[in-house]
Amino acid sequence: MTRATEEFRIRPIGHIHSTLRARDEAPRQGDEGAPDAWLEVEAAFARGLSGIAAGDEIVVITWLHRADRNVLEVHPRDDPRAALAGVFVTRSPDRPNPLGLHGVTVREISGTRLRIGPIEAIDGTPVVDVKSSTGGLDGAVRTG
Repeated sequence: MTRATEEFRIRPIGHIHSTLRARDEAPRQGDEGAPDAWLEVEAAFARGLSGIAAGDEIVVITWLHRADRNVLEVHPRDDPRAALAGVFVTRSPDRPNPLGLHGVTVREISGTRLRIGPIEAIDGTPVVDVKSSTGGLDGAVRTG
């Protein structure tokens, strides 16, 4: 039995404030020249930051709000010479549920704001969760 019509409600815990303003300005991955940015956490979730310190490695999960949610196949890295591949084997932002995974370092903490980086998320990107790094997650999800 399929549950394709089942829906979930996700609410942002914060937003990214970055010098990157448009998708075409953003590198494909954080380690490909992305800047640091500020993650501003909503006051209601401030207690969730307890224990995070400058220097920590974390995974920021974003909602890629400018994604095309109807895309199921892409040319990896937008290279038209590459064969089409299903979005589930790529890091394409265009996908049915556009979640972004960003392995970053906490550079500074100021109240409910964390300067993190490098991160390829554009300004205004909603953040849906933050998790401690498992040490290999970012490399494990990096394909295409």
